[in-house]
Amino acid sequence: MLEVCVDSVESAIAAEEGGAERLELCSSLVIGGVSPTPALYEAVHRRVSLPVRAMVRPRFGDFLYTDAEKETMLAEAATWRSLGIEGVVTGALLPDGRLDSDFLREFATASEGMRLTLHRAFDGCSDPFEALEEAIALGFHTILTSGQKSSCRLGAALIGELRRRAAGRIEILVGAGVDAAAISELLPVTGCSSFHMSGKVTLESGMKFRREGVPMGIPGMDEFSVWRTDAGRIRAAKKVLLSQKDGEGA
Repeated sequence: MLEVCVDSVESAIAAEEGGAERLELCSSLVIGGVSPTPALYEAVHRRVSLPVRAMVRPRFGDFLYTDAEKETMLAEAATWRSLGIEGVVTGALLPDGRLDSDFLREFATASEGMRLTLHRAFDGCSDPFEALEEAIALGFHTILTSGQKSSCRLGAALIGELRRRAAGRIEILVGAGVDAAAISELLPVTGCSSFHMSGKVTLESGMKFRREGVPMGIPGMDEFSVWRTDAGRIRAAKKVLLSQKDGEGA
């Protein structure tokens, strides 16, 4: 299973062209992704036939949320449910690094009928095996993880152990640094067959006039670069997954 994370209609179309089987939809992928707008989802839904899971993340940064932020997240879950989206992607932690199970239980109730992904807040938790069992008990269907490392390659050992302990009770979705080469390397090492990637390339802005020295966001970030999913990168990754499937069939 190949899931592609996108934050634009153009990237969603490229992901489908490349062979993705599911989309994670967010906004501002350049800062790790935050909640997209319903309008963006509807625009994607009109042009792409893939199932979509929407990010529910109110801001950039850590996953320790205020009561007001939690209220917003619950309202977003209700909105996505009313729109008939396939699933939602979220996570929340307590100050000591445990999952915020009380809130996530409330969120799961608000998301009834949708598929639930625990995003990489999991990679910031203090005990991954405890969090694994809690996620299953809370009704999550998927955990997105890099094995608590900066990339899936570095976290391969933990990813494999999580898959073994999950024993089919929850999907372990491998993320962070995923491309065709990483999939080829991790398939036999981890035993996982579900991968999450953006397949992004950096495109030059079409702006001719450029007011330099006027940052609109995080200082140091290039204001005249655009991230887009590249269909060729998705296609290459899908080819590796299909070759593995064909090999098993043989």
